[in-house]
Amino acid sequence: MAKHSHRFVETYDGFVGYGLDRQTDENTVQFYLQKLSDDELMKVILKRMSDEDLTEIFNVAGKVLKKYLSEPEYHRFFLKEEEG
Repeated sequence: MAKHSHRFVETYDGFVGYGLDRQTDENTVQFYLQKLSDDELMKVILKRMSDEDLTEIFNVAGKVLKKYLSEPEYHRFFLKEEEG
């Protein structure tokens, strides 16, 4: 069974846009991130990105993970490690 899920982007039929209200902003960010992480799209984009762009994306992702997840949450939700 797959450990990762991206079902939101497959089922969301609401407004995609930023700045309307908090819920729409959250939905839009989730929609964009799931669309962006598509394997086919990543094959195209990653090869075109500069080293600086790759570093920036990596650093932003790391900053978000460190700021909003505890260590156990990081292992559970990001690394998808089984609880021992």
